[in-house]
Amino acid sequence: MSTEPNRDETYDAVEAVARLKEAHSSILQQIQKVIVGQENVLDELLTAMFARGHCLLVGVPGLAKTLMVRTLAQTLHMEFNRIQFTPDLMPSDITGMEMIQEDRETGRRAMTFCKGPLFSNLILADEVNRTPPRTQAAMLEAMQERQVTVGGERLPLPDPFFVLATQNPIEQEGTYPLPEAQLDRFMFQIKVDYPSEADELTMVLRTTAGDSSDLEPVLDKAAFLDLQKIVPMIPAPESTVARAVSLARLSRPDAEEAPDFVREYVRWGAGPRASQYLILGAKSRAALHGRCCATDEDVNAVAAAVMRHRILLNFNAQAESVEPDDVVQQLIQYVNKKEDRSSLSRRLPSAFRKATPQDVDDQSSKKTLKKSNESSNPSLPNNEPDNDSNERQES
Repeated sequence: MSTEPNRDETYDAVEAVARLKEAHSSILQQIQKVIVGQENVLDELLTAMFARGHCLLVGVPGLAKTLMVRTLAQTLHMEFNRIQFTPDLMPSDITGMEMIQEDRETGRRAMTFCKGPLFSNLILADEVNRTPPRTQAAMLEAMQERQVTVGGERLPLPDPFFVLATQNPIEQEGTYPLPEAQLDRFMFQIKVDYPSEADELTMVLRTTAGDSSDLEPVLDKAAFLDLQKIVPMIPAPESTVARAVSLARLSRPDAEEAPDFVREYVRWGAGPRASQYLILGAKSRAALHGRCCATDEDVNAVAAAVMRHRILLNFNAQAESVEPDDVVQQLIQYVNKKEDRSSLSRRLPSAFRKATPQDVDDQSSKKTLKKSNESSNPSLPNNEPDNDSNERQES
């Protein structure tokens, strides 16, 4: 039985990827009417959203993070809610609560559930690290299970559902740092940096002139869900999957194959969820750029966003100002060199391949053994038998 894909199915896949690329370009075109610059941030946001992942945006105040998320929701025609996390925020404030309401016609009172702001498609969790762990746990359940539990009853959240949380890296006093278990739920940690001089000039000219741009929705929720189904269908070669797994495993200092710089600077490495998100991110990035197959370049492009919040550094790294991004880049270079040596060894004939340490030890042991044999029989070069002497002894 033939295992080759049907030609019609191939055409359908190519057409679907083309539609996804066109939608990606249209979304960026609409967002750039309001947001100046930040191309990398927008690209990573869309990559995670089409892969059904949540994002953690880290940046100082005043970089238009809220405006960016609101504009994205308008472009995708999704329901948007912004939650300002504070120390006195309770779980019921975000999930909703049961309230007693009276029916005006009958006069009877009954318990009615009032939905909280989590019942939306796109949630901006502003300064998520300022709320207590109890409320963070409620947010964790919503992110992972896509449901909330109120009064012992589980209520599903609308689909699609995305949480885009923000953190301020400057002020850490009076905050509740997110535990590693909750950080691991975010697919990407996106760095929002200052704009360039040209972008900042354009931003000031546009925002101080009183001009307002009208946004046109590019997709509705049904069309967005259909495009989401394309991403898992994008193939990834086994070598690309092996690269993703290798990047995650090499970041663990207790692993046997971990390089020296990981053992020196890393306290805790990335888990298996990092390998999964590396491949999902690579597939989503490939599809958004109009390619029907994920490559090693796609894995390298999303590696920093996937792994920077999953690698915990030790005191040595802090003392030498080593950042998680530095470790990720070193891991990518290490894997590249390792694959280059492996491919070169496969291409060269066996006589020209680089000797392994075992081969070197075998050769040195053979040389030592040969020298010992020559020293024990100095009159016999190369340890060859002396036939003449044997004949004289016999005579």
